[in-house]
Amino acid sequence: MLTILFDGIAYGMLLFILAVGLSVTMGLMNFINLAHGAFAMVGGYATVLLMQRYDVPFLVCLPVAFVGVALLGAVLERTLYRPMYSRPHLDQVLFSIGLTFMAVAAMDYFMTSSQQIIHLPEWLKGRTEIGDGPWMLGMGHYRLFIIAICAALTIGLQYILAKTRFGSRLRASVDDQRVAAGLGINVNVVFLLTFAVGSGLAGLGGALGAEVLGMDPSFPLKNMIYFLIVVAVGGTSSITGPLLAALLLGIADVAGKYYIPRFGAFIVYFLMIVILIWRPQGLFVRKGGKA
Repeated sequence: MLTILFDGIAYGMLLFILAVGLSVTMGLMNFINLAHGAFAMVGGYATVLLMQRYDVPFLVCLPVAFVGVALLGAVLERTLYRPMYSRPHLDQVLFSIGLTFMAVAAMDYFMTSSQQIIHLPEWLKGRTEIGDGPWMLGMGHYRLFIIAICAALTIGLQYILAKTRFGSRLRASVDDQRVAAGLGINVNVVFLLTFAVGSGLAGLGGALGAEVLGMDPSFPLKNMIYFLIVVAVGGTSSITGPLLAALLLGIADVAGKYYIPRFGAFIVYFLMIVILIWRPQGLFVRKGGKA
């Protein structure tokens, strides 16, 4: 029981890292970027290639994946995404889905469709067990590592959005771009940095999730629905909402697949429908901002 709960929390934390960037772009920039999973795939493949071909340590690959995908996101934001900000949401959906299928096809061509294997350091392969019997708690070291990374990211993002000058400028740009520009805020730069950080977080999530979720060219398509559920259920106006939604989704998914494997997916979608009927705007909404 406790082991399932722990694994569900770790899985939820991983989903949060993967989806929080999408929450930022949808909630704070009002842009529907369904190609978010493609950025995660790039981070995962970058980690696999660096470790397999160049023997780069795993802990070095994580910041490299974040920075590399963030730079890619910044370039694409300036060249492809920015003209789409003023377009209708349907255009944004079609545009980003097209990018996703292009990324999947390109990765399948250059990397083949085979599942990529990532070899973790020995100190992340172990497992610690506490207690015995049905209440035994088995904690995989890698899942503990994921939880620690997610906790640090949550605190850091919450601090940046709530306590820093950049966070206040971002909130002002979201609430009213014209007023923000009149106050001397460079809205384009703010959105560029926000999109880059969101993309970088996706890349980091892909690097962390390569061992848990597997890494192959279909990664963005297989996990897109989970990213969208986290954002839809958690809301797009805070960090707390997507975190709680990811934890609920992770625990429900792991518990459902363990206790009733043939019925597991039903539980996740049933939970999503119930929450959205109860709170259509998501679990948390920032007061004074956009719902």
